[in-house]
Amino acid sequence: MTTPVSLLAPRVAVPFALVTLIWGSTWIVIRDQLGTVPPSWSVTYRFGIAALAMFAIAAWRRERLMLDSRAMGFAALLGLAQFGFNFNFVYRAEAYITSGLVAVLFALLIVPNTLLGRLFLGTPLERKFLMGGAIALVGIGMMIAHEVDLANRGPDIVLAGTLLTLAGVLSASIANVMQGSQLAKAQPMATMVAWAMLFGTLADAAFAWATAGPPVWDARPGYWLGVLYLGIIGSAVTFPLYFGIIRAVGPGPAAWGSVLIPIIAMGFSTLIEGYVWSPLSVAGGIITLVGMVIALRRSD
Repeated sequence: MTTPVSLLAPRVAVPFALVTLIWGSTWIVIRDQLGTVPPSWSVTYRFGIAALAMFAIAAWRRERLMLDSRAMGFAALLGLAQFGFNFNFVYRAEAYITSGLVAVLFALLIVPNTLLGRLFLGTPLERKFLMGGAIALVGIGMMIAHEVDLANRGPDIVLAGTLLTLAGVLSASIANVMQGSQLAKAQPMATMVAWAMLFGTLADAAFAWATAGPPVWDARPGYWLGVLYLGIIGSAVTFPLYFGIIRAVGPGPAAWGSVLIPIIAMGFSTLIEGYVWSPLSVAGGIITLVGMVIALRRSD
């Protein structure tokens, strides 16, 4: 078994930083997608565009565009988990709770990624990683407490949004661990992601039609600019990079991005929406970063 490289290695750290920054910006855009268009159709449009972009990227990179039957079935399952269940759960969650709370809850991705990575991929767990992860979870808990208080909604609504988000977290984690498998690593990246996005789009469209009726359109240019941003920048650019990180370092370390994303999302919200940091959220963010530093520090 190949030993995973460090998350701090330049070939991993650069795409990690780019993916984390982009995904930190997507939560505000997703919230603007809610309203006229049912969430399932917004997800369908996003990944329909993303799939087209990914096939174009695969062709440009001269990757083979077909997969064998086993890999095609794998891509279908990957697409259903990552681009079907995951994002339908997330988009719906934002109808119940704030985008900030959804983003912070998603930071918990590091827990199932670490456990499932260990269980199915044999990813090694170092003491410093576990210690740093535990400290980071304390910080995440503080940020969750702040966002729950900020939401100012009934407990039933917050619970519904939380459960939907956690379902999305589990779906994403399953997809993350799948990308760390030897079968996934044997496939050309862009082609695998393109087919997964296509299968996910088909599942999204079927679910949207069954639950929300025929396609619904939003005439606002801002809506479609958001769809293009989420489909191309937030999906076609980022998912191959992120899955490459998983293949290099394993699903547990890769999930540190989900820990940083809510902090970045709050930063964007501060600039765009006038979000005000409370002492609790500031302390939570600092503790989370301390945990990450401990987990990723080089061994002597």
